[in-house]
Amino acid sequence: MTDLPGKAIHDYYFNKSKIKLYVKDIFGPKVEMPLSLYFRGFSEMPDLEKKALQLGRGKILDIGAGSGSHVLELQKNNDEVYALEISPSACEVMKNRGVENVICKDIFKYEGEKFDTLLLLMNGIGLSSTLEGFKKFLKKAEDLLHLHGQLIFDSCDISYMYEVAEKPDYYYGQVKCRYEYDQLLTDWFEWLYLDKKTMTQIATECGWNAEVVFEDENDQYLAVLTKRN
Repeated sequence: MTDLPGKAIHDYYFNKSKIKLYVKDIFGPKVEMPLSLYFRGFSEMPDLEKKALQLGRGKILDIGAGSGSHVLELQKNNDEVYALEISPSACEVMKNRGVENVICKDIFKYEGEKFDTLLLLMNGIGLSSTLEGFKKFLKKAEDLLHLHGQLIFDSCDISYMYEVAEKPDYYYGQVKCRYEYDQLLTDWFEWLYLDKKTMTQIATECGWNAEVVFEDENDQYLAVLTKRN
């Protein structure tokens, strides 16, 4: 996929670009993804993200780290934290912002150290794409975690979106999306939104304990998964 989000983050940070990044899905007109969201400080983050950062412990890997805002907050606490990001452009931004440990890799191809906490925020678990992809991700997470490690991520139930659209014959949280930036378009790709029941069921089937530790008024939730021994 063309790295338009990474280019947008890079242009916004280095060039003060005013060009907008949009996301298009099956539900209606394209929606702006404000680039300022990638550069929030702790006080500007929603309570869900603050809670997630507070739950991080030990050696932490932020997967899909974007511009590095969550990692920078964790660094302030003297945490041993690593930022993994597939976009070279976003990785350049993180390094310039002071992120100490940047890994420019696809998570499914990364093989290296083990961690105590894996962190995915801003619905980063969506990179799983499908329910089968989520199972594949859980297997990858197991390989990357120390014994008694934890996987922390947020997601939401988007069933309400189908009040204006017909539900597909596959899991409704698998949504086809594409980015638009500077008159360029990515290919269509699938992004996964997991309702709590489905997430818990799959996690349990795959040998994990799943606990929802926070919910907000927008039906978003924060989950902590630990592997059953």
